Amino acid sequence: MQIIIVGAGKVGSTLVEQLVQEGDNVTVIDNRSEKIHEITESYDVMGIVGNGASYSIQMEAGVESAELLIAVTGSDELNLLCCLIAKKAGNCQTIARVRNPVYNKEIGFIKEELGMSMIINPEFAAAMEIARILRFPSAIKIDTFAKGRVELLKFKIRPGLKLHNYMVSDIHNKLHSDVLVCAVERGEEVFIPGGDFILQEQDTVSIIAPPKVSSDFFRKIGVETHQVKDAMIAGGGKIAYYLAMQLIYMGIDVRIIEMDKARCEELSELLPKAIVIQGDATDQDLLLEEGLKRAEAFVALTNFDEENLLLALFAKSVSNAKLVAKVNRINFKDVINQLDIDSIIYPKYITSNNILRYVRAMENSIGSNVETLYKILDNRAEALEFRVQEESPVTGITLEELDLKKNLLVCSISRAGKVFIPGGRDTIQVGDSVIVVTTNAGLHDIRDILRS
Repeated sequence: MQIIIVGAGKVGSTLVEQLVQEGDNVTVIDNRSEKIHEITESYDVMGIVGNGASYSIQMEAGVESAELLIAVTGSDELNLLCCLIAKKAGNCQTIARVRNPVYNKEIGFIKEELGMSMIINPEFAAAMEIARILRFPSAIKIDTFAKGRVELLKFKIRPGLKLHNYMVSDIHNKLHSDVLVCAVERGEEVFIPGGDFILQEQDTVSIIAPPKVSSDFFRKIGVETHQVKDAMIAGGGKIAYYLAMQLIYMGIDVRIIEMDKARCEELSELLPKAIVIQGDATDQDLLLEEGLKRAEAFVALTNFDEENLLLALFAKSVSNAKLVAKVNRINFKDVINQLDIDSIIYPKYITSNNILRYVRAMENSIGSNVETLYKILDNRAEALEFRVQEESPVTGITLEELDLKKNLLVCSISRAGKVFIPGGRDTIQVGDSVIVVTTNAGLHDIRDILRS
């Protein structure tokens, strides 16, 4: 697929990396020559230095033959203008990153009037992911499928949980729970486990199940399932605003600590039900005075990755709060994971994954469609939801008879509004929504689950 990306910042660079891996032909536009040099040195892409909203620059980038233009510069207005020009010059699909909360309330109107395919707000998307985690604090990460009817939950087997030394098949046989263990991380290794796989303490486990089933499963293994009652947020930026709005809607008490006086006044007006404190969120005495020891959740959302990680570690040392830290720039994932902070949020990956999902759907054949796509296990595996639209070699044949690729698991089937975990005797039928987890990257069609 021919794709133009305008903006070579954090999100743009991440998109380039992922789209090149997908086999797409990518052209990058940025007015900073050093950024274009970095990207073209690192990846096999074409780079153009210039204003992405310029008609002549877009023509030079090949907008007439491009199938998609993605605008992810630092300016919402420039992104929208880039997409508008691309629609007129090349009639390609367009995606814009729009971050301003004012525009967020008008996204439906903007998208329809400008004829855009997608508008993505990284801060809003990150806030929604954090809110899902605080609703179910035992999970490290929660992704949803089938319009919320199925969840993919990631959690760690802490000492004392029943799952230590359980075979995967024991979850059904001993706990009588219909969750499906679809992936296990153990140190540097990733497994798509079979029924005889033995779980151990400190394993990070991903399960798939409907929300009620997963809640029952966690209760059976001795894990709390209620959402947090209160949350302390360090930093008062856009993510903090969107998150506070959602948490207040969920009935969670919110306390925000922000340094800038003017921003505090703005947040107080926008969020009258939240408590907004002007102060330095890295001041340990202030955090303790404001009740950190009693907090059920602590979310570090300052503008500095190092601060967020250190704040989360401090909160861990003085409280039992659910910990969430935002990380933008640091790439030392292995080191960060060893810190044992409950949940790390990477807004640039959330944004790029949402866009990648749309790109993958554009490349589908008519036989099926990628409804949902998540990069999981630090991008070492994918969880995909396919909508099966017509008869194919995978339909009407029992799963045990299908020649499935290795390291691939058919996890869930949604049929006529009902969700079930399939067994070997079940079949995929036209109209089904099928969830697959695999370490085989780049599946575009439901037929891709078969060995070639």
